[in-house]
Amino acid sequence: MTTTDDRSLTESDDRSLEEFGYPQELHRSLGRYASFAAGFSFISVLTTVFQFFAFGYAFGGPVFFWAWPAVLAGQLLVAACFAELAARYPISGAIYQWSSRLSNPSFGWFAGWIMVIGQVVVVAAAALALQMVLPALWSGFQLIGTDPAPTSADGAANAAVLGVVLLVLTTLVNVLDNRVMSLVNRVGVTAEIIGAVLIVVLLLTHSKRSPGITFHTGTSAEGGLLGALLVGSFTAAYVMIGFDSAGEMSEETHQPRRTAPRTILTALGSAGLLGGLVVLGGLLAAPSLTDGRLGVDGLGYVLTSSLGDGVGRVLLADVVVAVAVATLAIQTAASRMLFSMARDGQLPFAGRLARVNPRTGMPGAPAVVVGVLAAALLLLDFASPDAFLAIGTTCIVMLYLAYAMVTGPLLVRRLRGEFRTGGTDETGAPLFSLGRWGVPVNAAALLYGLAMSVNLAWPREAVYDPSGGHWYFRWFTVLFLIATAVAGGLWRFARAESPGTVAVPEAAA
Repeated sequence: MTTTDDRSLTESDDRSLEEFGYPQELHRSLGRYASFAAGFSFISVLTTVFQFFAFGYAFGGPVFFWAWPAVLAGQLLVAACFAELAARYPISGAIYQWSSRLSNPSFGWFAGWIMVIGQVVVVAAAALALQMVLPALWSGFQLIGTDPAPTSADGAANAAVLGVVLLVLTTLVNVLDNRVMSLVNRVGVTAEIIGAVLIVVLLLTHSKRSPGITFHTGTSAEGGLLGALLVGSFTAAYVMIGFDSAGEMSEETHQPRRTAPRTILTALGSAGLLGGLVVLGGLLAAPSLTDGRLGVDGLGYVLTSSLGDGVGRVLLADVVVAVAVATLAIQTAASRMLFSMARDGQLPFAGRLARVNPRTGMPGAPAVVVGVLAAALLLLDFASPDAFLAIGTTCIVMLYLAYAMVTGPLLVRRLRGEFRTGGTDETGAPLFSLGRWGVPVNAAALLYGLAMSVNLAWPREAVYDPSGGHWYFRWFTVLFLIATAVAGGLWRFARAESPGTVAVPEAAA
């Protein structure tokens, strides 16, 4: 039953959106926990740690653990800046909207373009994570060949098949109703948090060595300690992205100016803490650090070997839920970005992409487009197993660059004294603000993001083309970025300045 207070809050939220020139079309049904779940499920500790743990260990050895707190600290700087913006611009398509209003519509369009393409790639990469857990749960899920390792031809092809099946399911949920989507997300995140806590407790209670092992680089690490940390940071960098999803869902959230900033920070903070403990627990409880299996089979091997087949399989089933919910959440975030840009007339077929079903409150066409494009990317796995890493790294770099295209203009505004930190939220409380720490935090966030982008995109042969003969995988991230920029530039040039572009209101600065 809707109360008078509920109706007044909803009307206040709707008027807040109208200040930016948009009508309320998406249904506001997300509370604080659902907003938190949107960010946490995009990050999805279990999905991404299980997907990239083996890679981090293979290239960095046990010391790759220390890249985790370093990346978490850097991303918290970015999240703090985003929390300020979420309080002041509670609009879908957060990265696009924030960048446009801090700089200019053209720069913001490119930020949104890079972000949405990156999100599509993240959807594909998340769906591939099923290969890390389903065959370990039951061998019958290995539908193609016999080798489940994602670095093998059989494993890569099977990962693509499982991923496409998952994308069909998440696309259906994404066009049904946002209440259904929110319920699935909340239940899935709750299951993931419970599962992650259980995994941490069980692994730590089954430790076979002391935490001091994390100071060892291992025999496979190239470039010494620095090299191990730089490549090992890929795991943490891939995990801790997507915390801005709470901002993406602002138009569907009650009291977004108050709720979104807090859930952005709590989603990243809790995911970072849990993920770090899972990585540490895996290193301490692994049956062996030298038999080669930890660098190939990852945490799935640790769970089934250290905790017993029964307990390990139950926890792996929870990871499957996490993978499904993560794919759903990332697809939802990408759909909202497409919707936001199309609503401004900034994409091909904008009229169709901006259409919201009045009954469900969902923009169905963007969800279908994201699902189809992500499925098409999965087909690269049939070409070569190296596509798995190329896809994963590319999406991280694209999101990092899109983030920098927000923190950069924001820093310029701060230095010019044009970014106002005042204002109140829906309850009359002051908006989240970094205050006098704004400039140093913002500057550090920008430098961190740019440095990590270079680190991730660096064409290391041992990482991207270990078998040799596939130079295009070594340069895949750079080539994909160039292709994305050129395609966007050609579209902008052909269309010139769109008459549908929403002007940046001076009062919002």
